[in-house]
Amino acid sequence: MSRTRIKICGITRKEDLRAAVALGADALGFVFYPPSPRFLDSAAAAELVREVPPFVTRVGLFVNAAAADIRATLAAVPLDLLQFHGDEDAACCAQYGLPYIKAARMRPGLDLLEYAALFPDARAILLDAYVAGYGGAGVSFDWSLIPRALPLPMILSGGLTPENVAGAVRAVRPAAVDVSSGVELAKGIKDAAKIAEFIAGVRNAEV
Repeated sequence: MSRTRIKICGITRKEDLRAAVALGADALGFVFYPPSPRFLDSAAAAELVREVPPFVTRVGLFVNAAAADIRATLAAVPLDLLQFHGDEDAACCAQYGLPYIKAARMRPGLDLLEYAALFPDARAILLDAYVAGYGGAGVSFDWSLIPRALPLPMILSGGLTPENVAGAVRAVRPAAVDVSSGVELAKGIKDAAKIAEFIAGVRNAEV
């Protein structure tokens, strides 16, 4: 199988960023959703993003944000990829001149094929658990809800941990995995040992 890409989301500290990069993360996520305990304002995010080396993707996560707020963030923070977790439509997601991925909050009754078709220009669909908030809750969903063939690359998220990620990769064969709370000591505080175990689990599943 092709190499599974790995995103560590909810980065709030330089030491966590440096550890994730050193351990082999392909992408880092920065949260611009104010209710999140991992929220960063533009100044804090810009300082962190300056630490990201070439060829590691800088991802900005937004939830139903006003277009003016997103544009202000992009003016201050150099990002490579946008991640939308709310009720944004394709036109909203595509208006910023950057590639984007769209999250689907998985629950019984969601037609994922129909949903993915609404975002034909997305780089991928990210599958997350349906919870009261948006992301970072450490809750998984029923992977049997995932159709066999999606029209877009699929990123698996929701409740992934160092203990279950190898099984998840073997079962679902996603293009990428996305983790936040599963590699944390506390909300917004990453654990380098857990990041290492998580990445090792992904790589072991590819053998």
